[in-house]
Amino acid sequence: MGHDTAAGLTSNLAVAACRNARIQGAGLVETAQAVEAALLEQDPGGRFVTGVLAELDLPSGRLSWVSHGHPPPVVVRGSRWVTTLECPPGTPLGTGLGVQARVCNEQLEPGDRILFYSDGIVEARDPNKQEFGLQRFVDFIIRREADGLSVPETLRRLVHSILEHHAGRLADDATVLLLEWNGPLGMKNAPETLKDD
Repeated sequence: MGHDTAAGLTSNLAVAACRNARIQGAGLVETAQAVEAALLEQDPGGRFVTGVLAELDLPSGRLSWVSHGHPPPVVVRGSRWVTTLECPPGTPLGTGLGVQARVCNEQLEPGDRILFYSDGIVEARDPNKQEFGLQRFVDFIIRREADGLSVPETLRRLVHSILEHHAGRLADDATVLLLEWNGPLGMKNAPETLKDD
């Protein structure tokens, strides 16, 4: 909430509380509760954060997540936008309203890319007040995938495109995480089995 030093401190506190809870073995709902408690303890006056907490089981490709007032992630499969991961959200963390998020699940397929992003990505406006938009954002990712670009290069180009659209200066946070699941461990580049004939 906000774009000042206090907002940065609130974000850092939320990340630290999240990491601490996960190290202690907390699940997604319990981790969100720990973040909520930490934020309320430090600032009961109403500083809050939005976010998606997620975990990916690497062997199976099962993605689990909870949402707390954040835009829903997008799944890109086979160079197509196949779904938006809608999930009943909880309230933003730090509000003390007590509405818990539900854990949702999605079975990924090898090669799936998941886009997690903040509203500052899609709501970035050019000097004519035109938003970058969700469609343009997802299309950009799909086009770079079709070009055969790696995830890091795709994100580098995305950042430049958003900054260019916004005339070089963002008015809101702009965070994006692009996750790619390549299938069960050992599925890619696995050596062929030799057979005796």
